[in-house]
Amino acid sequence: MAAVFLGGCGSAWNDPYPARERGANILYTAFTERPKHLDPVQSYSEDEASFLYQIVEPPLQYHYLKRPYVLEPATADGMPALRRYDRSGRELAAGADAAAVARTVVEVRIRSGILYQPHPAFAVREDGRPRYLDLEPGDLRAVRGLGDFAATGTRALEAGDYVYQIKRLADPRLHSPIFELMAEYLPGLKTLQAELAAALRLQEGGDGAEPASPWLDLRRFELPGVEVVDRRTYRITLQGAYPQFLYWLSMPFFSPVPPEADRFFSQPGMAERNLTLDWWPIGTGPYMLVENNPNARMVLARNPNYRTDPYPCEGEPGDAEGGLLADCGKAMPFVDRVVFSREREGIPYWNKFLQGYYDASGVSSDNFDQAVTLTSQGEVSLSEEMEARGIRLLTSVSPSIFYLGFNMLDPLVGGGASNADREKARKLRQAISIALDMEEFVSIFLNGRGLPAMSPLPPGIFGARAGRAGMNPTVYEWRDGEGADGGRPQRRSLEVARRLLAEAGWPNGRHAQSGEPLVIHLDTTPGGLGDKARSDWLAKQFRELGVQFVVRPTDFNRFQDKVRQGNAQLFFFGWNADYPDPENLLFLLHGPQGKVRFNGQNAANYENPEYDALFERMKAMPDGPARQRIIERMVALLQHDAPWVFGFHPMSYSLQHGWVENRKPGAMVRNTMKYQRIDVERRAAARAQWNRPVLWPLALLVLLLAALVAPALIHWRRREAATAAPAGAGEGGGGR
Repeated sequence: MAAVFLGGCGSAWNDPYPARERGANILYTAFTERPKHLDPVQSYSEDEASFLYQIVEPPLQYHYLKRPYVLEPATADGMPALRRYDRSGRELAAGADAAAVARTVVEVRIRSGILYQPHPAFAVREDGRPRYLDLEPGDLRAVRGLGDFAATGTRALEAGDYVYQIKRLADPRLHSPIFELMAEYLPGLKTLQAELAAALRLQEGGDGAEPASPWLDLRRFELPGVEVVDRRTYRITLQGAYPQFLYWLSMPFFSPVPPEADRFFSQPGMAERNLTLDWWPIGTGPYMLVENNPNARMVLARNPNYRTDPYPCEGEPGDAEGGLLADCGKAMPFVDRVVFSREREGIPYWNKFLQGYYDASGVSSDNFDQAVTLTSQGEVSLSEEMEARGIRLLTSVSPSIFYLGFNMLDPLVGGGASNADREKARKLRQAISIALDMEEFVSIFLNGRGLPAMSPLPPGIFGARAGRAGMNPTVYEWRDGEGADGGRPQRRSLEVARRLLAEAGWPNGRHAQSGEPLVIHLDTTPGGLGDKARSDWLAKQFRELGVQFVVRPTDFNRFQDKVRQGNAQLFFFGWNADYPDPENLLFLLHGPQGKVRFNGQNAANYENPEYDALFERMKAMPDGPARQRIIERMVALLQHDAPWVFGFHPMSYSLQHGWVENRKPGAMVRNTMKYQRIDVERRAAARAQWNRPVLWPLALLVLLLAALVAPALIHWRRREAATAAPAGAGEGGGGR
């Protein structure tokens, strides 16, 4: 027992990490879903981005602190030069009409002196030949990870590495998720894909040929529209105008892949040991993957070859006051390692955060009441328990929207051929938009973690307006004297909705001539708005308007078919922006993107000639006052026509301990690890305080055991003494 008590002094018994990590400059976090792909040509999920963006570096990145999001160079030596040409080859001005642009030339120049992480693919022998090529199966017998190779090397980043990766988009073996989209602007990708497919058939011994090397050197193939200009410069020629292409240059799809690594991992026996680019990505970023056990633990370590990268010195208003500029100009990254632990359940994840073993945590429905409190005005603040621990709450609005869409091909909610019918349908949609109280929905079903939407554009996206300027006047009216800016929007009354319903030809929810009741059908999947709680809430909202509401739940495939064929009436959808440009959200209501006619993403099948013409102008324009004016007109058209019930923009709530610095939420900024800093001593002190072993129950247990044993022991000793006494007396008597 003394050893147990002494062992509890000075350290926590429940520390889940190895003793060698105590006091180390490590950031601890968790992941819930195992990454499926870490090859930058295939990876396209948020779970994978947490790892991949710290390792690989596209030419561009988002500024860590500025909002709205701003692109800036990462490995590029300045922002890429864009030149537009018409069909005659004449260069056009930057603001030229998109219809006049035949091709766009994007030229990227890479900074000098950028090195890859240490990697066995770059290891060479004394004579300069690669050390780990032509490996025999026996050479890999003891290899389970990259760390099992004794030698590593590096080399400088080259423009050709970016071109090599772009060619990999066309590799038929890899199935890149953006191939079809990029092929619209780079038609040469489909030409290259056909050539690679033919080369692979020959390589695999097809057409009577002998099998060749398993590695397919993409440098031997040309990609029309993409070329290496010199060692540090490459050029991409796009078909037409596509200014949003610069956003793609901030994604791993356009990060560099050195041919040496592709060749290294293509050797026989590598894939069987998970020695692939999909398991061990290579890059020039601040961290490199040193441990990959997706069922338990993933570890990133500082890249010793990483260049000097200064922390930003400017941000948005409030960043300086929040301490986010205190490390201005200091070299990054700040932490030496990032340890990701797999957590399959929310409760252990939350408890370890409270114990200080995770540096940050999300806020879910399981821990919402413990983490935050809601005021009567719907404002969110930290709970007293969290404040006592020095925990901070970070909130941000996601670049996403969830909405209820009306199928504009439906005769009831979309209208008929006449202007009068279309106007009645518009008023019906407006009435429903007012009646469905999104503030109440967010409060009940999202615990307040959402912002009622005024348009498709969430905050942080260019074109979105705040306050009165951004209010949807069809659904809301402005109330003066409330809010920090002197007022706030308030949803119009149910009486206004009923008046619009009557003007639509349905007074009190019944047809003005026939008297038949108005019935609205929601087509959904069981996991969407079709569950009982949400459907009951919707039915109540419609009932107060005087409208009957029917849910038609179907399985996902059947639901998709109904939307594709235009057989749905009202449906619930969501969209996450791929990049922070209004084009990526406003195209969801672009006529030529109609789901039924064109199999596009416009599931509402909304068509408005003025909106469509404005969209074509807006999408190719640079951000500025002229583009802002066009966006505002487009948004006004949508607010008046009401093809959607603009639902809500989801909000993310994140908690972090007080020892974490420089952490700012932003869904578009994913290479975040290099900016964050940890106060290791403060964390160690908090862990020791919060995880002191509670030993008094052990002492109480010992006393209880002693109390139970003592009577038996006393009784035994008395019995022994009573038995021994006569024997002693007899011997004494005989002696006399």
